[in-house]
Amino acid sequence: MKIEDVFLLLGSILLISSSSTDAVSTGVCYGQVANNLLSPPEAVNLIKSNGISKVRLFNADPSILQAFSGAGVELMIGVPNEILPDLASGGPDAANQWLQNNLFAHVSADQIHYLAVGNEIFFRDTFYTPFLVPAMRNIHQALQTLNLADKIKLSSPHAASILSSAFPPSAGAFDLYILPELHLLLQFLAETGAPLMVNVYPFFSYVNNPNDIPLNYALFNSGPTVQDNGLVYNNLFDATIDAFVSALEKEGFPGIPVAVTETGWPTSGGEAARPENALAFNSNIVNRASNNIGTPKRPGVGVEVFLFDLFDENEKGGGEYEQHFGIFNNAGVKAYDLNFS
Repeated sequence: MKIEDVFLLLGSILLISSSSTDAVSTGVCYGQVANNLLSPPEAVNLIKSNGISKVRLFNADPSILQAFSGAGVELMIGVPNEILPDLASGGPDAANQWLQNNLFAHVSADQIHYLAVGNEIFFRDTFYTPFLVPAMRNIHQALQTLNLADKIKLSSPHAASILSSAFPPSAGAFDLYILPELHLLLQFLAETGAPLMVNVYPFFSYVNNPNDIPLNYALFNSGPTVQDNGLVYNNLFDATIDAFVSALEKEGFPGIPVAVTETGWPTSGGEAARPENALAFNSNIVNRASNNIGTPKRPGVGVEVFLFDLFDENEKGGGEYEQHFGIFNNAGVKAYDLNFS
């Protein structure tokens, strides 16, 4: 092992160890695929009044960023897939110009904790795959020039389908097809102390395979358990996170944290899509994060999670349940009594 690899491994281990010292608050995704949403200032007031301290925005909409300015809410802001070629080819100067014009002109850098560069590019939007890491490196260099690289971390959310194997968790492995590009991303994350961002939906796993996945196992309710190499799993969320941890270990990156940039449960539109199930699932997510419960492979290390979604989105395609993930209805009333504190 090269000496630089030793320091990289030690830094990754320290990163995981330090993440367990403070409670992890749960964030919320603020989707915009709807024509009946509250205005951005009204949405920000709703967010603050419910004790939500972290929000994921899927793009850098100026009116929404301005509404959050000075609100005391930590932001994850999406960098759209379609601008990655320009950011990859333009160098740090082009990245700096994009940051200044699209982010810092509207909201203070102090409020930005993550930039989510691209979204579900591997498999879902593969045209942009070769541009992802070069764009991230240019943005990172621009942030270094601004002395913001330690404050604003860069990663890229991916669908759980980047795993070719997830059961049992110890068999977790990344799809061989994406490994060359994925290794470039993992190297960047390890170098910069950023998490692997993944979107994890036990709801979809259940509705796509109800014969093999019990509903209680997907909802964190008491029920069946999975035994795996001496570890016991009583819910699908933990099992999925640890499948990613196992996959990271297999590729030589055992210390990269896993952050969940989307998870949730719908209240309507299909089997098991009910308010009581959404409350059970999301309440467990919030409680586990705030108490740093962690997973069987990483006990005591709270998993950072962003719940999907703030509002129902009536213009989303797919199954009807896709439009009913909102924690609040479009008048700002809770769909169920979720306590974020």
